Amino acid sequence: MPKFYGKVGYVETQETAPSVWTEVITEHNYYGDLIENRASWANAQEQVNDNLTVNNRISVLADPYAMEHFSAIRYIELYGALWKVTSVQVQFPRLILSIGGVYNGDSSGT
Repeated sequence: MPKFYGKVGYVETQETAPSVWTEVITEHNYYGDLIENRASWANAQEQVNDNLTVNNRISVLADPYAMEHFSAIRYIELYGALWKVTSVQVQFPRLILSIGGVYNGDSSGT
């Protein structure tokens, strides 16, 4: 089973000023295993190029922060790109992350 080491991005809404809420990104590094490694091309009818979608599942060894904030996970870094996390399955002490297409949000984490 291939090994994984990389960043997982959490997006949480925080009050940065009175009555002003913004999304704050936090990144943490994790070790884990690449359980499933699949990719497919999705036909994009109104685009010149097809979209690459990965259907990977990654099992990461969770720390207390990950267990408490698993619902805020938005992306994972894999193969030099950021990928959207489509679902999270909790299997203590691990989190199983399923990923889909490319993540297009801001990635200026800490």
